[in-house]
Amino acid sequence: MPFSKSFPRTVKGSSYPQWEEVFLTEEEGKEEERKCKEENIRVMKDCIDDANQIIKEKNLKDYQTDLVNLAISLFEKRASHSIYWKESKAKEKFDESNK
Repeated sequence: MPFSKSFPRTVKGSSYPQWEEVFLTEEEGKEEERKCKEENIRVMKDCIDDANQIIKEKNLKDYQTDLVNLAISLFEKRASHSIYWKESKAKEKFDESNK
């Protein structure tokens, strides 16, 4: 299913914007999902390292489940979702088409 996002374009002489819908091709959508996945894996690894450091600094018990739970909490705060990546790509296409 193709991804689409609407953006307002200013129309000269009008107080109201004209909404323009931008579609991503199947390939563009898959590419954004791939980049998002790679970034999320990198962020999760960073979160695990940070969680491990927090546990050591605070002299907490070194239980793997606690480490993973702390990493997941950090990840949820940091992680980007694929919809964000797709919206960013759609905005880029919109901006390029309106130059």
